Amino acid sequence: MKAKSVEYEHELRVALGLAREAGAAILQYYDAPLRIERKVDADEHTEPVTQADRAANELIVSALRREFPNDGILAEESVDTERRLSLRRVWMIDPMDGTNGFIARDGDFAVQIGLAVEGRSVLGVVYQPLPDVLYRAVEGAGAWIERKGFEAERARVSDRSGLAGVRLAASRTHRSPRMDTVVRSFGIKEEVRRGSVGIKVGLIIERQCDLYIHLSPRTKQWDTCAPEIILREAGGRMTDLFGGPLAYNHPDVQNRNGLVASSGALHDRVIEKLAPLLKQFGRLRVNSRG
Repeated sequence: MKAKSVEYEHELRVALGLAREAGAAILQYYDAPLRIERKVDADEHTEPVTQADRAANELIVSALRREFPNDGILAEESVDTERRLSLRRVWMIDPMDGTNGFIARDGDFAVQIGLAVEGRSVLGVVYQPLPDVLYRAVEGAGAWIERKGFEAERARVSDRSGLAGVRLAASRTHRSPRMDTVVRSFGIKEEVRRGSVGIKVGLIIERQCDLYIHLSPRTKQWDTCAPEIILREAGGRMTDLFGGPLAYNHPDVQNRNGLVASSGALHDRVIEKLAPLLKQFGRLRVNSRG
């Protein structure tokens, strides 16, 4: 049963303000010398983190704690605790998705604020500070694109239902031989390479692309929570590689089964065509809910 959008008007207003504030805070570091550190996750995978990530994280998390003290928070640059697991509502925060893009100063990064209720994404804001483009959605109220100087525009994905001519939103850096195999199998000829899950979902809701496939198990709940509801409200779908739903607020923060985001009408066909490839790769579905 869908949540009533009116329930989240205040939450959306707060999230919109915080996303823009965090974006402004990030840009203060954009042309300044950066302190780049490496953090290691549970799988010994390393990722960069900068003072801009931490400043944006602190801004968002501290404000959400003041505004919604009874909600849980899962944020990339904050220490995770078990408290959130017992709560109905949990905010999922990626203060800067696309840190590599920020470091490279290519503009490919976004602030992502999502709200999950009972494990389901119901509210999302993705804000790209440099182009000043914001995507937002609340369950049942549609997905919207905000650009400076323009009225908010309703987002709708393409109605493409076949794989012929599909345009792929691809990662700038996370390319593997297995992904090359998928691209060849699908007959994909056109790709747009961008950083950040939210930005690639943005390509789909703006009809610049039709499909995004992430084979790696390394995206986290905070990478997908906000983009998923935005894509869903624009008529698209996001699932794991096996067609199963993404679940939020479980102990393992990683999306172990990868993800597929699409314009919706072709999603089932994509999952069907992926199945033998996953078998070829020896990829088995895992239970990551703990």
